[in-house]
Amino acid sequence: MDMMEAFQRVGLALAIGLLVGIERGWQEREMADGERAAGIRTFALVGLLGGLAGYLGAVSGPVVPAALGIGLMAAFIVFTYRAATPRNDFSVTGVIAALVVFALGIVSATGDMRLAAAGGVVTTVLLAARHSLHGFLKTMTWVELRSALVLLTMSFVALPLLPNRAIDPWGGFNPFTVWLMTIMIAALSYAGYVAMRVAGPERGILFAGATGGIVSSTATTLSFAHISTAEPALSRQLAGAASIAGGLSLVRCFIIGSAVAPALIVPLAAALAPGLLVFVAASLILIGRNRAVDAKAGIELSNPFELGAVLRFGALLGAVGFIARVLVHFLGPDSITVIALVSGIPDLDAITLSTAHMAGSALPVQTAAFAVLIAAASNLITKVVLALGSGTRVYGRFLGLVTLAVMAVGGVGFWLFVNFAG
Repeated sequence: MDMMEAFQRVGLALAIGLLVGIERGWQEREMADGERAAGIRTFALVGLLGGLAGYLGAVSGPVVPAALGIGLMAAFIVFTYRAATPRNDFSVTGVIAALVVFALGIVSATGDMRLAAAGGVVTTVLLAARHSLHGFLKTMTWVELRSALVLLTMSFVALPLLPNRAIDPWGGFNPFTVWLMTIMIAALSYAGYVAMRVAGPERGILFAGATGGIVSSTATTLSFAHISTAEPALSRQLAGAASIAGGLSLVRCFIIGSAVAPALIVPLAAALAPGLLVFVAASLILIGRNRAVDAKAGIELSNPFELGAVLRFGALLGAVGFIARVLVHFLGPDSITVIALVSGIPDLDAITLSTAHMAGSALPVQTAAFAVLIAAASNLITKVVLALGSGTRVYGRFLGLVTLAVMAVGGVGFWLFVNFAG
């Protein structure tokens, strides 16, 4: 490498050390001078040492980096132990963090600089999230831990064993693709569930509606409906929370559809973005200044990563995808609209995934986008019906009016796209 590249690489190693050192120094900012084993200067030097070790290793071989790494580990263990002994709080985290910074410094000098930079950011985030992670572990139940293990098993054990090809004559059922999409949806729902568990229901009705929308907007809407019957005075605010949950369901739909078929980004955004704005504005208006009242409105959502629920969704996804592909093959692309209208009633994710997979191949992009929007509209109407049937009249009426406005502006947005931009 030339001298300019060498300076860039070693400079990145130093920057990684500084980043981690800032976090370490902030965590130990209350300690008196002499009590801190390692702070911003130490970690900056560790990063610089790693960068220089990598640079020297490229010239002299792996002996020098290995010797420096062993010496660093020994020195860090000794000094960390001596600093922690009076306080009786020795932790191996600082030692491991130093070794990671050293290793990232070597990667900066000899490997992909993007990987090194990303590793530095991730390391800092993990170190900074200490209290949040420990707090979550203290409240984590066995069911939640088991769900995480199921996710890992599905991702790294079961998925590689599945054939990555269609096993039917019409190309409608690919076991690998179906299982991968099942993992993606379940993981997305679990992420929202974890966010709600970490933050707690006391954060507010707006937050509960948002995180509930990530987990399941339908379950959130129904849960708020039940709360409205027990607390009729909160019906207006609960409708606002259900609105933000509905808005998050549109965001989820957009992310899933555009991630599978990037060609859908613009047509979906043309309809879903205006609808999201209406949902957000309506939620803020309906909740108003009473968002602190939501301590009563904690929603009860079951763990979305139960194996039975995951398998049922996988079966639904496989069935919807297969039926959609076969009907489109025999009846033509327009048949997907009817499928979307019916499939969107119980679940929006399955038909969104299935339709996005066909966009640009078995289906024209515009037809696929229209089908996804039809499914979204069907799902929104379903939630209004649930609100009217299970909640108070005020709750159902407000949610129905907001949903009608969302569908109207979304329809106008898609019409403008088709006629002027498509």
